[in-house]
Amino acid sequence: MKFTKILVAIALCLLATGCACRTKKMGPDGDNIARAEPGDVLADVNFAFDSYALDNTAKSILGQNADWLKANPSARVQVEGHCDERGTNEYNMALGARRARAAMEYLRSLGVEEGRMSTVSYGEELPLDPRHNEEAWAKNRRAHFNVQ
Repeated sequence: MKFTKILVAIALCLLATGCACRTKKMGPDGDNIARAEPGDVLADVNFAFDSYALDNTAKSILGQNADWLKANPSARVQVEGHCDERGTNEYNMALGARRARAAMEYLRSLGVEEGRMSTVSYGEELPLDPRHNEEAWAKNRRAHFNVQ
């Protein structure tokens, strides 16, 4: 009985101190892989393998994101660069930074003030989809927009 009470107390402590942040989610199979969630306000843009070039679809999405940002001038946004799991950690951190910068520069070219934006690279550390296949990798190669 005492052991059960201790387990319940530990469980309650863990629940009370659990992370409520957007980027730390348990996997559907209960794995402990940190992953991100899709954007709530601004849509993510995706990239081709080993690229930070913006295609026409990405430019269209960024145009819509820019319209929202211009209509909400007090909003700030952090542009997150993400990669799939292939490549070294160092390479993916640099590629993620280039992806975030490319998205931010395009938003700037559309009239969003640079002072309202910042960038960060998460490389391969926060996958949207933890699977190890092309479909998952395509989802994970992205720029994510965290409105602050």
